[in-house]
Amino acid sequence: QVQLVESGGGLVQPGGSLRLSCSTSGFTFSSYFMKWYRQIPGKEREMVATITGREGVADYADSVKDRFIVSRDNSRSMLYLQMNDLTPEDTAVYYCGVRFRAEDYWGQGTQVTVSA
Repeated sequence: QVQLVESGGGLVQPGGSLRLSCSTSGFTFSSYFMKWYRQIPGKEREMVATITGREGVADYADSVKDRFIVSRDNSRSMLYLQMNDLTPEDTAVYYCGVRFRAEDYWGQGTQVTVSA
C-alpha cells in the first residue's frame, strides 16, 4: 500500500534552515506529482510546494517562493523540501502527499518550529 514518511523537522531559529525528507513506497514514484503541504492548528492545510514526476517542474506558494526548494530523487523514491531563511510564520506540521488512484495519501507529518 501507499506509504509516506516525513522526517527532518525540528526547532530552528529565525533565519535558519531545515531539510525535510519524505520516504515513499507502494507506487511508482517517478510517475507521480508530489506535494508538500503544511498545517497550523485550527487552520486549513495549505500548499507549500509541488513537483511533477519525471520532469521535476516545481511550483511554490507565494509565501515560500525564493526561500524553499522542492526536489525529488526518483531513483530512491524520495521527496525533499529545503527550507531556508525560516520565519516564525513557517511554524507548522509539514506533510508530503500524493494522489494515487483518485485518492489523496499523506504522511504522518513532521513538526517545524521556528522560534528564538
